[in-house]
Amino acid sequence: MAQAVEEWYKQMPIITRSYLTAAIVTTIGCSLDIISPYNLYLNPRLVMKQYQFWRLVTNFLYFRKMDLDFLFHMFFLARYCKLLEENSFRGRTADFFYMLLFGATVLTGIVLVGGMIPYVSESFAKIIFLSNSLTFMMVYVWSKQNPFIHMSFLGLFTFTAAYLPWVLLGFSILVGASPWVDLLGMIAGHAYYFLEDVYPRMTGRRPLKTPSFIKALFADEPVVLAHAGNVRFAAPPADELHQD
Repeated sequence: MAQAVEEWYKQMPIITRSYLTAAIVTTIGCSLDIISPYNLYLNPRLVMKQYQFWRLVTNFLYFRKMDLDFLFHMFFLARYCKLLEENSFRGRTADFFYMLLFGATVLTGIVLVGGMIPYVSESFAKIIFLSNSLTFMMVYVWSKQNPFIHMSFLGLFTFTAAYLPWVLLGFSILVGASPWVDLLGMIAGHAYYFLEDVYPRMTGRRPLKTPSFIKALFADEPVVLAHAGNVRFAAPPADELHQD
């Protein structure tokens, strides 16, 4: 059994394995009082005035106390993060990392802006950890890219993957959880889906093209160096000639 779990863990792609490990270690550390959640949560005042920039990252790593809800989100994190990285983003680790970075930025921005809007600021002030929202974003993106896969919810009814986020949102409301967390993930996921999949088909432009410095961090293909005298420059692909 232990060997099977070890093999399953080793076979995970790098981003999924790293994020899952960081989330589990952080949550266990908080449960054992080794780490204090008060040093992890998103606090705009501490970030801006005391330069505690690590909070912009650590609030995505803590999944609250270790209970059934924690196991539920770990399952979704391991499953849908892995499915995206192995299928939609196969051979494009840098693009997958950039998707998560984009989602984290959008979620953080929504919470910061929402905290300044009257009537809703109190609701946004309660959102101090965005880990669940980022996980939900990955579920949403996967459902948009695989809309016709048939699924079953707890064996009660079947539906296609396109409705998965809405089914999970309904379940959260049913068990008394705040819908804001899931809704934020859906907003961030839809923003990515529109800018990465819909907008380029409409205009031929890719506003979310992964920056070169991020691609340099994840070399999915071996880089071959050549002497300057032996370098030959090929014509650019035809599709790039039509892009701005």
